[in-house]
Amino acid sequence: MMRNNRRLGPCGSFWGITGVLVILGSAVYRLTPLALEVFSYDLLWYHWFSVCLSLLLMAYAEGYRGFQQRFSPRVAARAKYLADHPRLLHIFLAPIFCMGYFHATRKRKITSFSVTAAIIVLIVLVRLMHQPWRGIVDLGVVTGLIWGFVSVLFFGIKAFTSEDFAFSPEVPGGEKVP
Repeated sequence: MMRNNRRLGPCGSFWGITGVLVILGSAVYRLTPLALEVFSYDLLWYHWFSVCLSLLLMAYAEGYRGFQQRFSPRVAARAKYLADHPRLLHIFLAPIFCMGYFHATRKRKITSFSVTAAIIVLIVLVRLMHQPWRGIVDLGVVTGLIWGFVSVLFFGIKAFTSEDFAFSPEVPGGEKVP
């Protein structure tokens, strides 16, 4: 049984990263038409200023700080951990395992669920906005999500091809990597 799990480990890690990419790609696919709708309006100078501000802020906060520096390396580290320490449940639920919803440190689980709850609240609030403001916000969100998609792909490849991939999977009982 354990021998079969060892063979399934790489499949589980691939499923984990692919599942996260599908979630991000799906969000980009669904939000892009709403974001691009903003350009069907006659935008005034303050709208254009807001577009630029939204793009810059979301690229930095969501794309660089959120995805590239935190989420993406952790997803890749957890996928690598899954390849090396396969369990059937973890393999089956690999995308949510890689996102840190279970078999994670208490701090990681609290952070993962808190960030998800905050995102849900923000989605509800943004849906209440009227165009062009909703489109302006969505342009920034799509920018951050595309950055996230690319960084998950990059770190996923790096985790399995680089000798110096040193990110913690944040699992219970250690496995701390500097």
